[in-house]
Amino acid sequence: MCCFECCIKCLGGVPYASLVATILCFSGVALFCGCGHVALAGTVAILEQHFSTNTSDHALLSEVIQLMQYVIYGIASFFFLYGIILLAEGFYTTSAVKELHGEFKTTACGRCISGMFVFLTYVLGVAWLGVFGFSAVPVFMFYNIWSTCEVIKSPQTNGTAGVEQICVDIRQYGIIPWNAFPGKICGSALENICNTNEFYMSYHLFIVACAGAGATVIALLIYMMATTYNYAVLKFKSREDCCTKF
Repeated sequence: MCCFECCIKCLGGVPYASLVATILCFSGVALFCGCGHVALAGTVAILEQHFSTNTSDHALLSEVIQLMQYVIYGIASFFFLYGIILLAEGFYTTSAVKELHGEFKTTACGRCISGMFVFLTYVLGVAWLGVFGFSAVPVFMFYNIWSTCEVIKSPQTNGTAGVEQICVDIRQYGIIPWNAFPGKICGSALENICNTNEFYMSYHLFIVACAGAGATVIALLIYMMATTYNYAVLKFKSREDCCTKF
């Protein structure tokens, strides 16, 4: 019975909200960083082989994508560390709120650290909303190309002379300059691009990366609720003893 009560007490100190958020955050960041990195490399290969044969036309884009790949490494490392810190902070605040380790005590320093995590999590949540929106841009671009290919493959247009007039001009998205050659691909050549492994993989990897960014946003929202609630309870309990739990 004593062992059972001890287990129940230990389970009561687990910050389940922070634990779920941590798992979701790790999964989302892993999907975003891993799939995004490979998809960016595939995008460069598609541009070099089909839309911009002159290296100088997409040199700036290649540098930006390479920089983004390095940023992805930094994001993965930061969120791995930050997730562990938030989970540890969740264990601390949950144990303090539920008074699992004797008499409840809190300090101004502890409340200040909890408040800092609340502020930082809110900032990261807003930033990841922007990342989520940005990650939807390549999905939109690839979807437009794919849908154009589906029009070419449709029985109404397949085999007709009008097929060669169905085009995709990648320059309109602003990722390569207007003087890039050829920049525009039409008809059967466009259909061949859609049938390549690079296009198929990049399109689906960008979708998964966007979903990973969305999962990270949800994880940060859970973190926001957990850290805000625990901070409010810690601040309240430092003034008056009450039985509030999370």
